[in-house]
Order: sequence, then structure tokens, then C-alpha cells
Amino acid sequence: MRHAAHKAAKASSARFSVSKALFTSSRGSHTAKAVRMAQLADGGAVVGLAPEVAEKLNEVAPMSRRAMREAAKAASRKSTLVTSASLAALVGTAATALAFSQQNASRLVIADDGVETTQIKRVSDGAASRSEDRTALKESSTSNNGGWQLGETSASMDANLLSKSLADNPNVAVLMDQDSSVLPAGFNPNHATGEDGGSYPYGQCTWWAYTRRHQLGLPVGSHFGNARDWGASAKALGYWVDGTPRHVGDIIVFAPGQQGADADYGHVAIVEKINADGSIEISESNVKGLGVISNRSFSADDASKLTYIHY
Repeated sequence: MRHAAHKAAKASSARFSVSKALFTSSRGSHTAKAVRMAQLADGGAVVGLAPEVAEKLNEVAPMSRRAMREAAKAASRKSTLVTSASLAALVGTAATALAFSQQNASRLVIADDGVETTQIKRVSDGAASRSEDRTALKESSTSNNGGWQLGETSASMDANLLSKSLADNPNVAVLMDQDSSVLPAGFNPNHATGEDGGSYPYGQCTWWAYTRRHQLGLPVGSHFGNARDWGASAKALGYWVDGTPRHVGDIIVFAPGQQGADADYGHVAIVEKINADGSIEISESNVKGLGVISNRSFSADDASKLTYIHY
């Protein structure tokens, strides 16, 4: 029986195993690298190279075992430095990128959702446009030469149109608007009224005339005197007094004995209605008894003979 050879060839013992170099330990005196260095130091041939090439390399760079250990350490340190430098560069790059990303994140602006825009079309040929039918300012400049005017002309102003603003009493202002064409020249609606809070004896015609005027919000004096004197007293204070009934609330003054008035004191009453034919209806007191309010009517002709205190 034939047996396998007990010894491998010398050449095979010197052959370098790649798998052993890759998978054996890389530390200690029996590592593949250390063993190979020892072989080179003993003058052995480089595994895998022709004997001539290995001999030439040994001649060019003869090395001792110590030199080989120092060379291996230097190569290891160089590899470590390169690896460390590469790692440091990588970390620096990552840190810089992170810093820039944080800075940009603080300025991040989220855009609105996209919208679809449309072009405004002309509604009609006559429609106004921001880009058409415009005249340069220098071509459309206007002049401010001239004077202030109240209307189309600078004619004198009609003071009667401002009667409302001149009268302190709003009820008088309304009546003045209606009488603007017949007001006495220079009439002052804010004349003294003669009102001081006093009154007249209860139930008399003067008492009713005073009371009724207050009910209508019109001015009246407290001391006009006897009924026959009321026209003269009012006129002296600035009241408009004439012989025409004009408004509800006008005071009617009867001369003594006129239309049944008292022969000594006369009589006063209040206009309550003016009819289209000029006749009037009045309210009065003390004709039918003290404090009794009664009414009468007078024709236009009879009414025209009486005296009226307006405002």
C-alpha cells in the first residue's frame, strides 16, 4: 500500500498562503506579516516572485529585522495618521454642512400654494384702462386763477336764506323760512323776548295767550301789560308786529271794544287756524267765564282789522 509523502516539498513550505495572511491574527510575533518579514531577513526569496527578482530586491534594499520592524511601525503610524486626517476632514465637512443648513433653515420661507392667474379682459371698447385713455399731467393741468364764488356768479348773498342759522329759537327759524320774502328789513330774530318767568292772573285772556305761546314753543313777554298794550310792548322789544295773520300761534290784539273786547282793557287771543279764504279761527279765555277756553271764527275782512304779534 502506498502512502502519501510524510514531508511536503521545501518549495511548498516556503510558499506564502494568501488565505493565511488574510484571516490569521494581525498581532504578535507569529503573524503572517511578522513571519514574512523574518523570511526576508534570512535571505529567503519573496513568495510569488521569480528567484532572480527576489535576489535583486534583496541586493538593492537589504534590511535587518529591526529595520523591518521599524518600517512596519512607520507604515502603521502613517496609515493611522491618514485615516485620522480623513476622518477629521469628513467630520469638519459634515459640521460645516450642518451649520449652513441650520442658518438656511432660519430663513426658510414657505411658498404659498401655486395659483392660476388670468388676464383681465376688456369688458367693452369704452371701458377705462390703466394703460389707455390717459393724458399726461402737463397736458391736463388746470389753472387756479380766479376768485371764490358762492355759485355761478359772485352776486351778493341773500341773507334770508340763512335765517335758520340766525334764529336761536328753532321754531322761529322754521317760521322765518316761510316768511323769507316778507320779513321786515333788518329784522333780528334774536331780539329780547321780555320773558322772565312771570305770568298773568289766572283765567284772564292775557294768562291764556301767555300759556298757549309757551305750549307752541314761541317767545312771549311776561310784562306786556293790559291786553290793549300788547302790540306796542312787543314791538318795542323787537317782535314782528303787523295786521296780517300768518301762522298758528300768532297773538291777536283787540283794541278796547273791538269785536266785543273789554272797553277798558281790550282783549288778546291766539290764532289756531288760517283758512284758504283768509278767515281765521282763534282760542281765547274769559269770554265765557274766568279760565274758560273758547273758540271763535272771524272772516277775512274782520281778521284784517286786527293786530298780530308773530315772533
